[in-house]
Amino acid sequence: GDIFLMIALQFVMLSFVMVLAWTLLRILFRNEPKLQAMGLFGCTHKTVAMGVPLINAIYEDNPMVGLYTLPLLIWHPMQLVLGTAMAPRVAAYVK
Repeated sequence: GDIFLMIALQFVMLSFVMVLAWTLLRILFRNEPKLQAMGLFGCTHKTVAMGVPLINAIYEDNPMVGLYTLPLLIWHPMQLVLGTAMAPRVAAYVK
């Protein structure tokens, strides 16, 4: 139950951050659709390759380190799925 709640909350947070980033980028880069598209994905996408070693370094002796990495391991695929779903619309906007 708690894991599904965490997944739902992460989906809401990622969606909110993407909407916020898109809104701010449209204001800041008014006539630059390519920069807006790049910024949307650059602002919201975080990498597992950086996050997991960092979490392991901080909590190396903690037996709960697996649970600490779980949100990142859910966030990353979620960004890929949402990004893939949004890519055709963003590409059409850039053109």
